[in-house]
Amino acid sequence: MKNISSVGVKVTNGIHELILDISHSSYYNRDIAPTTLADRKWGTKDIAVLWISMSACIPTYMLASSLIAEGMNWWQAVLTIFLGNSIVLVPMLLNAHAGTKYGIPFPVYCRPSFGILGANIPALLRAFVACGWFGIQSWIGGWAIYKILTVYFPHWDQMPNIFWGINGPQLACFLFFWSINMLVIYKGIESIRVLLNIKAPLLIVLGLLLLGWAYGKAGGFGPMLSQPSAFVPGGAKAGQFWFFFFPALTAMIGFWATLSLNIPDFTRYAYSQRNQVVGQALGLPTTMGLYSFIGVAVTSATLVIYGEAIWDPVILLTKFKNPMVLVVAMFSLCLATLATNIAANVVSPANDFAHLWPKKISFQTGGLITGIIGILIQPWKLIADPSGYIFKWLVAYSSLLGAVGGVLIADYFFIRRTVLDLPGLYQKKGPYWYRSGFNPWAVLALLLGILPCLPGFLGAVSLAKVSSFWSQLYHYAWFISFGVSFVIYAVLMNTPSLSPSPLVARGEPSGGVGGRRK
Repeated sequence: MKNISSVGVKVTNGIHELILDISHSSYYNRDIAPTTLADRKWGTKDIAVLWISMSACIPTYMLASSLIAEGMNWWQAVLTIFLGNSIVLVPMLLNAHAGTKYGIPFPVYCRPSFGILGANIPALLRAFVACGWFGIQSWIGGWAIYKILTVYFPHWDQMPNIFWGINGPQLACFLFFWSINMLVIYKGIESIRVLLNIKAPLLIVLGLLLLGWAYGKAGGFGPMLSQPSAFVPGGAKAGQFWFFFFPALTAMIGFWATLSLNIPDFTRYAYSQRNQVVGQALGLPTTMGLYSFIGVAVTSATLVIYGEAIWDPVILLTKFKNPMVLVVAMFSLCLATLATNIAANVVSPANDFAHLWPKKISFQTGGLITGIIGILIQPWKLIADPSGYIFKWLVAYSSLLGAVGGVLIADYFFIRRTVLDLPGLYQKKGPYWYRSGFNPWAVLALLLGILPCLPGFLGAVSLAKVSSFWSQLYHYAWFISFGVSFVIYAVLMNTPSLSPSPLVARGEPSGGVGGRRK
């Protein structure tokens, strides 16, 4: 094992460990501090399990439904999902590098580019989106409990909706599932890893069992798997495939666009870069493709079994009258949604809110803030319209987060060549202080990356009438926002006369654009 030491930092096989005591800093607390070698307990299996656990969930199962409803056949829908997740894997792996190398969470990873205080801008953009997703997933988990219990208490469905559009049992099931999420967060990151390791194999096995049941019961996979695409010659939408494919692909990228940014929150616990790269490559696109296929195949079989397409697995499971099946189903669905929700939608905002005021807000407090916002947004209203949920919600926030990713990757790989001043990440007036804690060029690049997508977004959500040019441009929102912010940031930061920091302007080695030591 090769050990290299520098000022305040110990490097072991490429892993940087902070040995300087900086606990006095106002921008430091135990939860956002760099991980030590002793903290790193995630191997290739754990990283793969992370993605298997997050991907094997109800939204993934239902993800192909809107694509098929618009005219794709089953393999076009599954291929679009697989391709979108293969594309988002690239920024995922790039952003994950800093987490593994320096042991830093996402908001601290934002500091070299946006500044110590400016990092709160991308962190909060990520956090508020996660709060929305947390609320949605918590509602889905509570809804699963509610629907299965109504098999035994059917009168619940006749109860009046007196709590913000939902009835008392629905609210109680939602809050019950919400409280379980909060309990796991209170227990900390290691309990999350254990939960993921339990869920991953269980959900894959149950998904395959459901697939086997559907095939046997229907005598095959039903008509949907032999149904031609509406986009082929002779179809209702012949010649329109590419006009639908790109917004659909962007939406699939948007499904995990948030995690492509805050993946350092997890890879900071990885043993090595190889562990995080191999684990993510094995876990993400494969599980998304498999579970979306299971959703399509089982739904296709329900056309034969029940005479209707049942996309929602919760509704499907209520068709089983065996009490043992219902109990196992309820437990499995709750576990599936719980693990996905905590890993994807609570860990990041908990760190992000802690970053706002490190000396006062802990990881657990940040998780509680996330949970409260998740209730206040009334998530049952967000998912009332499935088409809006996917093609407005997903694409809208992916256009924002593409711009954040462009700045982060340009800064870390193109400007700094993966070299960061680890103690400097926590120092006021240090190398990443820029102008009063903000890097104006990062903020400008972020805004300009979002700008081309804004007219199309306003048109998509019916807030303004825009020309077809802006609507078509919006279909490529993630790619455009990423590319524009990447190029603008790289140009501005590579122009010495435009230096955003006095330290950079003087060419000082600790705090120069690359943060290098001589």
